[in-house]
Amino acid sequence: MAAGDSAAQEASRQLALAAAHEKAAVDARATASRYGVASATEQRTAAALAPLAAAGYHLLADRQWPGSRRAQVDMVVVGPGGVFIVDTKAWADVTIAGDRIHRGQEDVTDDLMTLADLAYRTEAELAEVGLAPGEVHAVAVLAGRSGVDERVGPVHVLGDKDVLRQIARRGSRLGPRQVDAVLARCLEWFTHVGAPAPVSTTLPEPVLPAPRGPVPLLSDAEVQQAMLEGLMAEPVEEWMAFLHPAQARIVRRSYNGPARIRGAAGTGKTVVGLHRAAYLARTRQGKVLVTTYIRTLPDVLRQLLTRLAPDVVDRVEFAGVHETAKRILDERGVTHRIDGRQIASAWTAAWGKVAGGSIIDTDRHEQEYWHDEVSYVIKGRGLTRWEQYADLPRLGRRHRLGPQQRRVVWNLYEAYEAELRDRGVHDFADQISLAEAELRREPPTDRYTAVVVDEAQDLTCVMIRMLHAFVGDAPDGLTLVGDGQQTIYPGGFTLAEAGVSVAGRGTVLDVNYRNTREILQFASLLVKDDVFADIEGTSARGDRPTQVPRTGPKPVYVRCAGEADRQRRMVQRVHEVVAEVGTNFGDVAVLSLSRRGMDAATEALKKAGVPVVNLEKYDGVPVNRVKVGTVKRAKGLEFKQVLVVDLYASWVTEKLDELDDVDRERRDFRLRELYVAMTRARDGLWVASI
Repeated sequence: MAAGDSAAQEASRQLALAAAHEKAAVDARATASRYGVASATEQRTAAALAPLAAAGYHLLADRQWPGSRRAQVDMVVVGPGGVFIVDTKAWADVTIAGDRIHRGQEDVTDDLMTLADLAYRTEAELAEVGLAPGEVHAVAVLAGRSGVDERVGPVHVLGDKDVLRQIARRGSRLGPRQVDAVLARCLEWFTHVGAPAPVSTTLPEPVLPAPRGPVPLLSDAEVQQAMLEGLMAEPVEEWMAFLHPAQARIVRRSYNGPARIRGAAGTGKTVVGLHRAAYLARTRQGKVLVTTYIRTLPDVLRQLLTRLAPDVVDRVEFAGVHETAKRILDERGVTHRIDGRQIASAWTAAWGKVAGGSIIDTDRHEQEYWHDEVSYVIKGRGLTRWEQYADLPRLGRRHRLGPQQRRVVWNLYEAYEAELRDRGVHDFADQISLAEAELRREPPTDRYTAVVVDEAQDLTCVMIRMLHAFVGDAPDGLTLVGDGQQTIYPGGFTLAEAGVSVAGRGTVLDVNYRNTREILQFASLLVKDDVFADIEGTSARGDRPTQVPRTGPKPVYVRCAGEADRQRRMVQRVHEVVAEVGTNFGDVAVLSLSRRGMDAATEALKKAGVPVVNLEKYDGVPVNRVKVGTVKRAKGLEFKQVLVVDLYASWVTEKLDELDDVDRERRDFRLRELYVAMTRARDGLWVASI
């Protein structure tokens, strides 16, 4: 669309909006009367909210209070910004402090909590149509007041001159179809009453003196400005406000101990985890920790929650597991030193003393494999004695080790530990172990009310023990979110080893909302034979979605003549998808299995003048640049268009019966990473091999 056309359309829309607002302002009092509102104060609130009708809102006045024969709800507002249950209070001498509200000397907080309870029950009712928890708001309006913007628990307290602006500024969170679904349910939940019911309160209610003449609310210009700001606000992604009813129920579900939410790629696990964190923050005292293994993912999740649930974002803490461990050690004065160069030097020295030329020093495995064995299998599971490792089931490690090989690996581990001590440094596995030991020595009492772990399958056993120590087996304390088939780290373990049981508290998501049917079918071919060790102690082949409602174009697979040809085609593909309507550079991700592939793609795109951002520096703030990164950095994210750029055709043509356990293990991890990369794609997938 040309810029001139866009500007003309925007000007036309603003003129139409202004006309609608002018009419709404003129008819405000007549509208309030038509709603059948009884008291003067309620009529003022109705008049204040009447302009919302021009922006697609529905005002339901004098509705039956669900579950009560006598009480009624002043106003229920349903529209693009969500659902607002409005109660007008004609209270004089109101003070709000310390999450309490007083009327004169009387504490009337409990009076507002009945409104909060209604909002909570309404939230559960509307979850049945998919409205996300947090989109139902309890609003107490103080009649005749302006400049009031306070919170008493979950209740938003506003002046009657402030309520329009606050609701309008929510912007567009629900589309017309979603508004219709929510409205239909509200009409059933809040039944109409023919006449106003008596106001039910626990205390006699002194009221403000009636004004001698009409007191103006907002001027026409103020109304227009408030509404325009709301309509011009950037719409949130659909999943931020509207979920599948099954997802909405899981978000609100209460578990009597640690729980697990799992499901195949694209089933909305991270979305549900975020909504659950927000829900727990609203309904529990204290902070909620959201954590994951991927260092950069917490920043992205924080940005998403800022848009999803701005009311509770300050009560949710986002941090990687290593950042969390470091904070614990710093706060408790435990000395630890992480120095990458010294760690690498310690490993090299230990390898030279113990493993070089030994039974494990072969061309079948690089040193990195044995480094992972020490870091993830031994240290990641908290092993300290040879007897523990000698007959350990090495979950997730297909290559079998004989007694002699294990003995060399254990000697390598001990030599490495000695080298670290000599240099006065710790590695990252030590950082976790030290923090876990600290929490075991002195359990925290009130640091977090709940912990939500995203991509839980990528953590180590000691990491899970550390996070479990924050909340123990408290109801709704620990929520593990993840999918065993997307494991791309070699730290296999079982929850039983970590002292965590989720028996009877597991939930499986089985509808794929992200991928098209064509993308999922293409990616699933890679892992159709994959058998992995699940953290609940069973061997599994992966969950398969029961529904994949979206369809789209088939993925594009190209066989390139060489690396230069692959880079040329990649740049061409980026320009092709950006030329499509509704797609820009920020919707595209170029993913690689290696840092070398990532660097090559970055250089090629920059030379072609394509703006890029490294996923290691991406914090979730929308930016019109192609995201380039490794698959590990892309976990937990999704993009409209994905290009996978360092595949070799031989990887997918290998025959299983011709592979030994070493090559089979290498192949499984490689294909699992490719599966993760491909399932990041929402609408389009392009894969290039040589």
